Order: sequence, then structure tokens, then C-alpha cells
Amino acid sequence: MGKPINHLLTAALSLILMTANAQERFTAETMWKLGRVSDMQLSPSGETLLYGVTWYNTETNKGNRDIYKLDRNAESPRKITDFKGSEFNAIWRPDGKKIGFLSAESGSVQLWEMGPNGEDMVQITNIEGGINGFKYSPDLQHIVYIKDVKLEKDVRDLHPDLPLADAMIYDDLMYRHWDNWHDYAYSHIFIAPYNDGKPGEGKDIMPGEPWDSPLMPNGGMEQITWSPDGKALAYTCKKLKGRDYAVSTNSDIYLYTLADGKTENLSEDNPGYDQDPVFSPDGSKIVWRSMQTPGFEADKDRIMMCEFNPKALEKFGKGMKSKSGQPVKVISRVFTDLSEGFDQSSSHFHFSADGNSLYFISGIHATYQVYKMDIATRKIRQITRGDHNVTEFAIDGNDLLIAKMRHDLPTELFRVTPDGNEEQLTFTNREILKNVSLAKSEKRWITTTDGKKMLVWVILPPNFDPNKKYPALLYCQGGPQSAVSQFFSYRWNFQMMAANDYVVVAPNRRGLPTFGQEWNDQISGDYGGQNMLDYLTAIDSVAAEPWVDENRLGAIGASYGGFSVYWLAGNHNKRFKTFISHCGIFNFESMYLETEEMFFVNYDYKGAFWEKPRPKSYDFSPHNFVGNWDTPMLVIHGGYDFRIPYTQGMQAFNANQLLGIPSRFLFFPNETHFVLKPQNSILWQREFFKWLDTYLK
Repeated sequence: MGKPINHLLTAALSLILMTANAQERFTAETMWKLGRVSDMQLSPSGETLLYGVTWYNTETNKGNRDIYKLDRNAESPRKITDFKGSEFNAIWRPDGKKIGFLSAESGSVQLWEMGPNGEDMVQITNIEGGINGFKYSPDLQHIVYIKDVKLEKDVRDLHPDLPLADAMIYDDLMYRHWDNWHDYAYSHIFIAPYNDGKPGEGKDIMPGEPWDSPLMPNGGMEQITWSPDGKALAYTCKKLKGRDYAVSTNSDIYLYTLADGKTENLSEDNPGYDQDPVFSPDGSKIVWRSMQTPGFEADKDRIMMCEFNPKALEKFGKGMKSKSGQPVKVISRVFTDLSEGFDQSSSHFHFSADGNSLYFISGIHATYQVYKMDIATRKIRQITRGDHNVTEFAIDGNDLLIAKMRHDLPTELFRVTPDGNEEQLTFTNREILKNVSLAKSEKRWITTTDGKKMLVWVILPPNFDPNKKYPALLYCQGGPQSAVSQFFSYRWNFQMMAANDYVVVAPNRRGLPTFGQEWNDQISGDYGGQNMLDYLTAIDSVAAEPWVDENRLGAIGASYGGFSVYWLAGNHNKRFKTFISHCGIFNFESMYLETEEMFFVNYDYKGAFWEKPRPKSYDFSPHNFVGNWDTPMLVIHGGYDFRIPYTQGMQAFNANQLLGIPSRFLFFPNETHFVLKPQNSILWQREFFKWLDTYLK
């Protein structure tokens, strides 16, 4: 017997509605609904996973971070905090009986504790001014925390009779950094007795020292670590000030001993960055990531290991002499570059439980994977595989727990078994994305003008029709040394571009990591050289496809990518119909004297513009090619961008206006190098696509 006609109509309508729902477009509003997963922490027992999720409310223009737990056999995670504000820096107490976390619930950021299920929440510190991070000592005798300490006088200290004066006074460099003016305070490390959950007064282990630990502006508690016995602390610090700080990358690893209060520099022989120390389980070794080249912020991150050698001290002792009567040099520290011969950078170090192996994250071919090294043989094996970025991991027996993302996947947590099988553990955004049609990325290896192979991601619109003609966008990456990897960006989001019916061409041009150090290093001093030819090769190759309209091409990018857009505007030979540059470098000479980390421009420009002979880098400055500009351009910049000050964007926009070229200046007075506020971000996306649609559709 057939179904009644009304049932058939209902079924047909339901199918149509389901099909329509399945074709929802990924929008800026959708993106800001997504929960952002981070900071995975495995309990000492290995039974429970702790992590945080940040949710944003576009109406209030604010975010809120909550803490979640996932038990090994639970069907789903459970939220265990729900304060009005955010809870962060959540870690397990070493005995697994408590979870410590930071919250500003009481007004200032303080340390709180709760039971494993979120019960019995209590604030356990009341430190004046609040704290910015903490860690328990392994023996639970102490906690270490970081807080800002004002060490220098501001204008009100210098002129107390002028309480309404609004000014800042500086006598040296690094008076501002990334997005903040120097406030005469420094981040210091404090050690306090734990006292069974009632921390006492902390001791500043850097009293009066005018430098920061962790490193500003982006360093965190990963730069500070306890020894396994709780008797020493290793930390990262760049003990330089003013001009010396601005021109150098020379941070070091320091070892502080609680018993005598002495501090030893473990990496004083290395002139580049040394960061993120990690002890072996028995405390006999410590590893950190180390860059060898001074002033080069994108050098290979080596795996530097220091072995403590107490036997040498016992055998030779101070004052011992050889048979010839000469003093014996006591070798109490043995240093080894474990990554010698490994042409990749390494980070996020974890020792195996027996201390014989070292796990770490490294980038290869525009993906980020977990690797394992046998320390004795230095043999390295890649553990995870696939087109994804692993952002953090934990070791759970023979398994790995990883946080990973893809172009079509915001960060989620997975279990990886020894045979490589993956099980997804969290589905934070499943309901939000279940009806959204997402784009897929294709991987292409394209031959460059000098005969090399270059990986290019090609992101096709959802429901791609090869019989249609699509406009295409050349995505120019920033950094400048930052891989076009499998990131899920909340700013330059490939899903959003593809959802608006644009083909995205995202090349890993010269000067990007994960393809060997030679490929990464080539760009320094040669901004307008081979990497620009790589861009043009990528867009020309994809534009030759029958489903790309070669008459509707645009170029877009931020930071170094914004510079790339400005440079291409004067050298593209009519390829592009429009450009969008966000916080790009327009004039190398003014940029040299406006930026803050002078080591960056010194290394990448190969010196100041007044030096003789004048570095050839300045010949690549986009302002030199403004006479060739003739293509509509949207310029975007933030008022608190101190890395590439907004005057660079003003110069580019003014040049367009004076030349009579259709142009627009989108300025965010209270944003930085990045647009981070929800409503500003949505506005950014609307203006971005309005501009593209005007000139490419």
C-alpha cells in the first residue's frame, strides 16, 4: 500500500529542507560561535583529561574560558567551572587530588583550587596585584608564580605635583613592544611555600633585576619548570636592557637552586634564543629549544641537552690537580645538540617515563607532527601522520593524546595508538558545524622558476563545480617565516574565503619553515627576490585551470603578506584586479626606525638604510614601485600595532588616493597587529568580502 499523498509531500519537503540545511555557508558569525580548545593536561593517574574551551559572545564583544574534564570511560566531557569570568592555567596538583587554576573572580587574578570533579572551589592566594601564572613543585612543598613588579619611576613618581599629567618618559629603546608601551614594571618569578594548600609569602628570585621572565610579550609558564625533586627551578630570561635588548635575541636558560639561592646560566655560550626548559624524570638532564644565530628570530630550533655530571664533581672535586701539577677542569655540565643533522625545528618537549626517549613537535611539509627520539642513538621517528597540525600532546602509556587542527577542523582532542590509529575524543563544535558545508584543501607540488618543488594548498569552494569559472585569491603569508600549514585561523580563514565562492591559492613560498633550513633562510635580505617569483608561479599555475577565471584574480595578505601585496601592486604585470593589505610594510626606511624589535630589521634587512654600502634590501621597498600602482586596494591597520605601525598603512592609502586609484582605509584604533574583538572581526570580514566582490564578481 502506498503512502498518502500528504505524507509524500511532507517527506519531499523534509528532504528539501535537509538539503538546504546541509548547505549552510560558513560565515564570520559562525566562526565566532566556535569553541576554541586549548591547554590539554593529563592527570597523574592517566585517567582524566583536563582542557579549556573559550567561547565568545558577539553581543557583549567578550570571550569566556571554562575548564572541562574528560574521564577515560566517559561518553562526553563535562564542564567543571562556571565563573562569570574566565578560568585558565588549569593544571593537576602532582598528587592528582586537586586542580589548580587562575581566575579573577575576586577582582584580581588569583590561584584557586578545586577537587577533580570541580567540587570545593576555594581561592588559596591573595597576592597584591594578582598573578599571571603558576606551577606546583613536584614534591608539593612550594609553588612558583609570576607577577609584575614595578621597578622604575613613571611620570607621576617624577612629578608628584602634576597628578593629572598624562605622559610617558623614556631614555632608552624597547619603550614599547608588539601592542603595549613599557609600563616601568617587569615580570618576576616568585617561590612560595605551599603549606598544604595555604601558600605563604613568595620570594622574588630576581629582586631588583630590570628584565622579564617569562619573555615578553608572549612567553608563558612553558618557560619556567621545576626539577623533579623540587629543589631547583629552570627559567628563561633575556637579561639585557634598552638598546641591547632591542638588537639581540640572546635569551638564556637559568638554573636557580632553592637551598642557596644561587643562579647559574646554562646557555651563556649561545648568542641566540634559548627557551622552554624541560627536565628528564630523574633530573639528570634538561633540554630546551635553542637558536644558534644571533638576531635571527626564525632560525632552526635545535634540541639542546645539558647533562648534569655529579660523578665528575665527586671524582675531581675543587682544587684537584693532575700529575703534571696543573688544575683539573671539572666538567660538571655536558652540552649536546641532539638535533644535529635533523633539518627541522623542534618544540614542546616531553621525556618518556624512563627518560630514555624524547617526544617533540616538528613541522614537515606544511604540517606539524609528533616525533620520538631515542636519546642514546639519536634515532628520530615520526609518530603522527596526515595533513594536520598537532598543537600540543600528552603521553598516556603507549598512546599519545594530541590536540590537532586542519583547514576544515577547529582544534579538537584525539587519542593516537602505537599503530597510528586515531580516535577523536572531543566534538566541541560538532553541533555548530553539522549543517555547514566545508571546503577541502588540495595539495599540489608546483615547480618554481629555479627548478625547486613548492607545496601549494588549493582550497576549493564547497560544492565545487569544475564547469564553472571562479575568481581566485593569492594568499600571501606573514611571518615572514611562518608556514602556510594546516592551521584553522580565526582571522585569515580559508573556509570563509572558499564559502564566498573564491578559489584560494596558498603557496609555501621561499622563506617558510617545514621544508628545510635552506628554504626557510633564503628570504632574509631578499624580500623582493625568489619568494616573489614563487608567488607568481603559484597563481599562474592555478589560474591556468579551466575552472579559474584568470581575469578575476586578487592578492591578499597580512604583515609580511601585506608587504607582499604592496610589492606585487608595483610588479604584477596586470595579473591582479584588486589587492587587500593588512598591517603591511610599505616603506622600509621608515619601518626600520618605527618598529621595536630592532634585531628583526637588522637581520632581515641586513642593516640600517644609512650604512655604506647600503643593503640591497631597501631596493625592495614597495614605496619604490608606487609609480606602477594602478589597481584598486583595500588597506587595513590597527592603532596598537607597534610591530608594523599604522603609519605604514597610511602611507600606502595616501599614495593610492593621490594617484587616483580606487582605495579604502579600514582602521581599527584599538586593535593590534591582529583584529581580536568579535564585532571588529565580523566588520573586518564584511569589508573584506565587500571589497573583493566589488572588483572580482
